[in-house]
Amino acid sequence: LVVACPCAVGLATPTSIMVGTGRGAELGVLFRKGEALQLLKDAKVVAVDKTGTLTEGHPVLTDFEVTQLFERDYVLGMVAAVESRSEHPIAKAIVDAAKSENLALPKVDTFDSVTGMGVYATINGNEKINIGADRYMVQLGIDVAPFAVTAQRLGDEGKSPLYVAVDGELAGIIAVADPIKSTTPAAIKALHQLGLKVAMVTGDNVRTAQAIAKQLGIDEVIAEVLLEGKVSAVKELKAKYGHIAFVGDGVNDAP
Repeated sequence: LVVACPCAVGLATPTSIMVGTGRGAELGVLFRKGEALQLLKDAKVVAVDKTGTLTEGHPVLTDFEVTQLFERDYVLGMVAAVESRSEHPIAKAIVDAAKSENLALPKVDTFDSVTGMGVYATINGNEKINIGADRYMVQLGIDVAPFAVTAQRLGDEGKSPLYVAVDGELAGIIAVADPIKSTTPAAIKALHQLGLKVAMVTGDNVRTAQAIAKQLGIDEVIAEVLLEGKVSAVKELKAKYGHIAFVGDGVNDAP
């Protein structure tokens, strides 16, 4: 039939692509061009972001501990004041927790963020506050060993630990948890039934990412990567598996 009427192929192919992209749009999946739809059939791995993709994207504060040198409510108030300047979902969780306890938030004089690391600010004219991941504290030369056991436990529970330093001294550890979407387990199972592997690419710490991956049955974990690192991770997966698909929520998925 193709030999007898080759023109039909030229008409049928774009029609099928049009129908496929249209059906995708109905399901909330948008293809920028038909070529992407054609390449998708060759994908062997689906790489996914964690926050907002596998999880709800609405974390809540679950744990907050301070060292003996600091008073809990005072430190939480300072942290919430600093995070009130940020638009990150974790920042909102901390601010909401402080408000629920009716804590006074001091004045923030200066504020800035370090992408993929954390935030820093000055409060009350001279107090310097740093909040962020363990790698941020290491970069600042701040020893997080006093909370090593606590951080390990929090990570094993699937929570994301952050540290607080005041004037260069370790002051506390914060943990937030982001609930997994109710639809995520079924989605991962469906991908596996199609013969696809699932890889998680996240900026979260390794222990937390592995705990969530184990819970969901995710095959591969690439954690503690900054935005540029996510690009490198995708390239590594492509080199290993060939064509891959990447799923994210559009926030912190790439530079």
